[in-house]
Amino acid sequence: DVQLQAFGGGLVQTGGSLRLSCTASGFTFSHYAFAWVRQAPGKEREGVSCISSTDGINMTYTEDSMKGRFTISRDNAKKTLYLQMNSLKPEDTAVYYCYAERIGNHYWGQGTLVTVSS
Repeated sequence: DVQLQAFGGGLVQTGGSLRLSCTASGFTFSHYAFAWVRQAPGKEREGVSCISSTDGINMTYTEDSMKGRFTISRDNAKKTLYLQMNSLKPEDTAVYYCYAERIGNHYWGQGTLVTVSS
């Protein structure tokens, strides 16, 4: 069975840091591109950051509002995706989901809640 499980969320003060992890099983991790997507209360899901598959070169993209604060990375040996979040702001409060995709297939993981207090 395919499983994507995000964890590492929690309550943090403004300016603090968290590291989210997403573990994967049931598919060939290295063949997939990954993304972090978040959904704040009462809002639609929005993309946070993405990283290409390592069939080629690891390329990353992070949304402008999070650039310089958030860093996406992956460890193919551990089949784990990461999101390092620094300088957190109250507007970063959301449920964070990991997402895996390759041509013709995609998977969503369960989310992890990040709450940033002011």
